[in-house]
Amino acid sequence: MRRVMRLVAALGCAVVLVVSARCGTESAPKKDAKTITISMIAKSSTNPVFLSARTGAEAAAKELSKKHGIQVIIDWRTPPTEDGQVQAQRIAQAVNEGADVILVSCSDAAKVTGAINDAVARGTPVMTFDSDAPDSKRFAYYGVDDIKTGEMVMAELAKQMNGKGTVAILAGNQNAPNLKKRVEGVKREAAKHPGITIVGTFYHIETPQDAAAEVVRVNNAYPTVNGWAMVGGWALFTKTLLTDLDPRRMMVVSVDALPPELPYVERGIVPVLLAQPTYLWGYVSVEKIIDKVYLKKDVPVINPMELVRVSKENLGTWARQLKDWGFSDVPDEYLTPGPFPYEF
Repeated sequence: MRRVMRLVAALGCAVVLVVSARCGTESAPKKDAKTITISMIAKSSTNPVFLSARTGAEAAAKELSKKHGIQVIIDWRTPPTEDGQVQAQRIAQAVNEGADVILVSCSDAAKVTGAINDAVARGTPVMTFDSDAPDSKRFAYYGVDDIKTGEMVMAELAKQMNGKGTVAILAGNQNAPNLKKRVEGVKREAAKHPGITIVGTFYHIETPQDAAAEVVRVNNAYPTVNGWAMVGGWALFTKTLLTDLDPRRMMVVSVDALPPELPYVERGIVPVLLAQPTYLWGYVSVEKIIDKVYLKKDVPVINPMELVRVSKENLGTWARQLKDWGFSDVPDEYLTPGPFPYEF
């Protein structure tokens, strides 16, 4: 029995020695390339402007991964419809599941600020785009100056209406901080035009169908309305208003200029669109994030996006820009040859 025990002990020692020797001679496994996961939480996954932002983010992630020899992953966590509380929950979930950075467009700043601050306190930096949470601990924001945007919408509309008429404001989500500021800008500019009367500000669920239905409802309820200041392009993402709006008596100026909106310009229903290069929401934001968290560069807190004025005169070149950004639904009839005139 003692001999058996001694034999077992000797074999055990031999195994240990062999394993130790092998561990000492084999090289350690190679460490995976640095991975940076960016959880992207836009307002609504059914809104085309945020789908274009996702496309831009994924393009930047691919290019920067190759450039820096890292792996940048876009983790899309956008809810189907606007909901600040759901966004707050998804921020927390992303942090719990190991996200390296959060990129968010805030549906309701009051509801997401706490979640942003908690994420930062736990070591996960946060950047905002399109709609800011200025009182949070986010490190940067990228988007337009919303008050200036509203002022530009109204200035263009007043020009188209020859300085007189009755205007309704289409305003989307009433809790979105960026849209509140745009409405404020519209009203500020309208005050400079004594011949312009604003009949009201009208909110709605941010889907094309709900927005278009609200326009039709308001036109029926207020027959004197002959101008629409749209601080977002929701109602123009559907073809409904192509037949319901008469350009001979109704003028519309809107933010955004995505492919579904271009027929409204071509037919003269919407003479001017003020385009947010929404693809760049994603592309530029990802660039800023990599500068901050990987390259350790200083990033400005406020990073302004400039609007692009789109009308019949430059409809073709803008359509080609959208096509170059990967939009597959740009109507071929709007594409014209020539260089892109825009610098971003």
